[in-house]
Amino acid sequence: MKFGIVVFPGSNCDHDTYHVLKHELHVDVEFLWHKDVDLSPYSCIILPGGFSYGDYLRCGAIAKFSPVMREVMEFAKKGGPVIGICNGFQILLEAGLLPGAMLRNRNLQFICRDVYLRVENKQTPFTGLFNVGDRFRIPIAHMEGNYFADDETLRMLNGEGRVIFRYCDRDGNAKDEANYNGAIEAIAGICNEKRNILGMMPHPERCSEAILGNIDGRLIFQSIVNHLEGIQQSS
Repeated sequence: MKFGIVVFPGSNCDHDTYHVLKHELHVDVEFLWHKDVDLSPYSCIILPGGFSYGDYLRCGAIAKFSPVMREVMEFAKKGGPVIGICNGFQILLEAGLLPGAMLRNRNLQFICRDVYLRVENKQTPFTGLFNVGDRFRIPIAHMEGNYFADDETLRMLNGEGRVIFRYCDRDGNAKDEANYNGAIEAIAGICNEKRNILGMMPHPERCSEAILGNIDGRLIFQSIVNHLEGIQQSS
């Protein structure tokens, strides 16, 4: 089992993610430069948060053209798990690996704070350790995290159980005042049809060790590890 973390020019949460995997979960992990084209050694690919290419055009719009993204698409097509966090989620949308788009936060300001998420689906490699309806606390830090999709796409996502996380209050209610960026239907994370690609705006790597006062995000990484271990044992 080996994780690969893609580093784009401007990534800044790559080392946080590496730290969690290497030093908290004690699994093999390597950085991947955005020009790398061989993903064959890896069991899971992570697109971390940050400001790829400075977000000068549109968040993730330039990163989707990096050579590694062609390989990420092939990796995902073969069923390999891919998770995009914050800017990584934006890149997945721009690359067409997930449906929808990101708008600026409804208050047009950068938001950095803890929020609560409610788990909507545990049948993914990323949420196996949760139960449906669980809520957990996790940080967000973005200017363009207001997820949007048209009515047809929303019907598809809801009908196929592809909304994985929604913003909620501490009691698990998806109230508008808990939806800080204004995301449509309070959506914070979605997956693809095969459920092996997850995009989420909040940062689990920032709440995965006790010294930070919150380990809720660790369940996401541990769920992936458990999923990969299950594959190894059955092969």
